[in-house]
Amino acid sequence: MPKGLVRYQQCGCFHFLTFSCYRRQALLTRDGAYDLFERELEVVRRRYGFVVAGYVLMPEHVHLLVGEPRRSQLSVALQVLKQQSSRKLKSSGEAQFWQRRYYDFNVHNEEKRVEKLRYIHRNPVQRGLVEKPEEWPWSSFQHYATGKIGTVEIESEWIARRREAETGQ
Repeated sequence: MPKGLVRYQQCGCFHFLTFSCYRRQALLTRDGAYDLFERELEVVRRRYGFVVAGYVLMPEHVHLLVGEPRRSQLSVALQVLKQQSSRKLKSSGEAQFWQRRYYDFNVHNEEKRVEKLRYIHRNPVQRGLVEKPEEWPWSSFQHYATGKIGTVEIESEWIARRREAETGQ
């Protein structure tokens, strides 16, 4: 970790995380890579018991807006996510799939949560990959717009309403 960098975890807030493919190469554009990563994210989310408020998978990096895990630390859950997905995504002969470190910004209030979520969903548009956020299939935007259940469970009002309906409250 770079000298002087301090991570504030176990603070009860959301975390805006960013991590990149090795040397910022567009490795996630390989056949099936986006879908595979989404499946691995959901496996690790369940295993460590954290919520995903939003995400976007870009050709060479990932943004996540997540809560802190009920089991273990966020850094451990992220390490497992990167290791498991790397094993499945890395081509033979490649040194690594992901850059070693990640960026972590603590989101302490609702205003910042909404700001980061908007940033996540607009990232493919800003990069010129699509014209509208709903056109990018590898993000949580469709869930927020329509309530559609995807591979990754998104913690949202849609899910809260479904839980209430299931429990009859």
